[in-house]
Parts: sequence; structure tokens; C-alpha cells
Amino acid sequence: MLTILDKYILKKFFKTFIVSITLILLIFIVFDIKEKIPTYTQGNIPISEIITNYYLMFIPYYANLFSPLFTFIAVIFFTAKMAQQTEFVAILSAGASFGRIMRPYLIGSGLIALVSITANHFFLPKFTKVKIAFEDKWINNNYVNDENNIHKKIGPNQILYMRDYDNRINTATKISIEKIVNNKQTDFLEAESMVWDSLNKEWTLLIVTERKLILQDRLDTLKNQKPLYSQTVKNYPSKKLKIEFTPADMWRYESKVEVMPYFELKEYIARETLRGSDMIPFFEVENYRRTSFPIATIILTVMGVSISSRKIRGGVGLQMALGLLLSCIYIMLMYVFTTLATTSVAPPFIAVWTPNFIFTFVALYFYSKAQR
Repeated sequence: MLTILDKYILKKFFKTFIVSITLILLIFIVFDIKEKIPTYTQGNIPISEIITNYYLMFIPYYANLFSPLFTFIAVIFFTAKMAQQTEFVAILSAGASFGRIMRPYLIGSGLIALVSITANHFFLPKFTKVKIAFEDKWINNNYVNDENNIHKKIGPNQILYMRDYDNRINTATKISIEKIVNNKQTDFLEAESMVWDSLNKEWTLLIVTERKLILQDRLDTLKNQKPLYSQTVKNYPSKKLKIEFTPADMWRYESKVEVMPYFELKEYIARETLRGSDMIPFFEVENYRRTSFPIATIILTVMGVSISSRKIRGGVGLQMALGLLLSCIYIMLMYVFTTLATTSVAPPFIAVWTPNFIFTFVALYFYSKAQR
């Protein structure tokens, strides 16, 4: 049951948070429009698409991205004002402990964190998919894959080679698929090109040669008892083929990781692990970050209340400056440890959660000081 004190603090909490995040989003939108006006006008982009496919997707993405930091700043701002007006002195004099004062802050930050985690895992990937599609269509002049001599592991024993791949028409040229069992090649397929059939979810290969190596029961007695192999060769003008590879596997890594909801991302990580992909840390970092960054909302809130609940000579400005400094340190740690994870220097889980572990101890330190 929420008391008058809880409702009073929660009202200030959410009001300050909403105002601060709204103001920063408006600033972002103004600067983004200013930067992209030439593109919008020269490209004759429909205004309806700009609004619905970009800015309506832009707002929840950045609101969620910055919610922990602006929760922190909002908490420091209104708590410091309460401290300057000696409201905490009155609350403590009425018999409430500092831990009791913290309760509405934890409720507010917990709700924001819960909404953020849910959005990160289930809703924002869908919004981001629309936003990225708009950017690729109108702003990036259609993303073009410029990789050459591409190798993909498409199964435990299969390797796909493509000379090049055109993501605009989902076509690869000079492809080969090699199957290796016990370090020995058993099947080899090559084709001039392959085109994605979006209706049947399969590839159509053109001018195909298929070779199969068969181990004979007898040994080559004339060549040091080496096993004999026979080879069968088949040629096809075209061939339909389903393999563990789709056009989505040729999306930009940042596009793939951002547009997958929780269960789809987990399934993709499991599939890529079986393939032996070297990009697993990149995807695992994203999966863990979707939870760890919102949890930081609660940690930063405890720290923000502890820092700003005392009336100090420097006033709100000094406490805001300290809050911004700590925010910058947190962001720096996030980038440093994320880089360590994506370069395989540290396990993704440890790397992503380390800033939260560090700041938990920092928050507990400030909390213990504030109680005195």
C-alpha cells in the first residue's frame, strides 16, 4: 500500500523524469531534422514515411536507450531541490528512516527498469527493424554488401563459399558448398549463381555441378595401402536447395542484432554456435546488454538519492555536476567492457555486467554515507 510519502515522491519522480526525457528527445529530433533536411528534400521522401517509419520509431528507441541516465539525472535534480528546501529534515524528524525514504525511489526505478527490459527484449527490435529499413531505403542509398570471397559455416560439417553477394537482389555468384566428415571431403557442390526464392524459402542454383566422393571397401595395395575413392559427378541446369543460410545472414551485424526479439535472438545464437561463427560474442553482448543496462536504472537511482539527499553549500548545481561525472564514468565503463567482450578478451556476461557490479559497490558506499 502506497502512503502519502510514497505518492508524493513518486509524483515528483515520474514528472521530472518525463519532462527531462521529453526535452532531450525534442532536442535530438530538432538536430536530426536539421541534419537530414537536405536528404528529405532531395529524395522526395513522403512526409508520412518520415513520421511513421522513422520518428515514431526513433522516439521509443532513444527514450529507452537514455532512460537509466535520465532517471539518474531526474532523481538528483528533484531530490536535491527537496534537500535544499529541508523536506528531508522534516521527513526524518517525523520518524521515517533513510531506508524508508528510499522505498518510493526503488518502486519508481524498478517500474522504469521493468518497462525498459520488456521493451528491449520484445518490442523495440520490431520498431528498430522499421527504422533501419527506412534508413537503408532513403538515407543510406540502399545498403550494399561489398564483401568478397565470403566463407560461411552453414552446419557442423558444411562450408559455403561465395565470390560475392548482392543483398539488393539476394543473389550470390560463384558459389560452392563443401561437406567434410572426419576431416575428409565427402560432398562438393558448385554453381554459377544462387538466387533466394522468398516464396518457398529456398535457394535456386544455376549451372550446378555436384560431386560425391565414396570410400571403397578395398585398399590401394600399390600405393602404401591408401584407401580408394570413387567419384560420382552430376550436372544440373538448375537445382532447388534448402540450407542453413538465408539472406538475413548477410545483413549487417548491427542490423541483425538490433531487430531480433528475445526468443529469435536466442535461437539465432544457438544456430550460429553450431556453425562455429566467430561473431557469437557480438550477439551475446547485445542479449545481456538488454537486461543489464535497464538494471542500472535501479543502481543509479540509489546512488542519486544518496548523493543529493543532503543540503550542501554548493546547492543543486554541484550535485548535478557530480551526477553527470558519474554518468560519464558509467558510459565509459560500458563501452570499455563491451569492447573487451566483442574482442573475446573477456566473457560477454562478465564484461557486460561488470559496470553494474562496480557501480553497485559505489552506490552502497554513498548509501552508507547518506544514512549517517
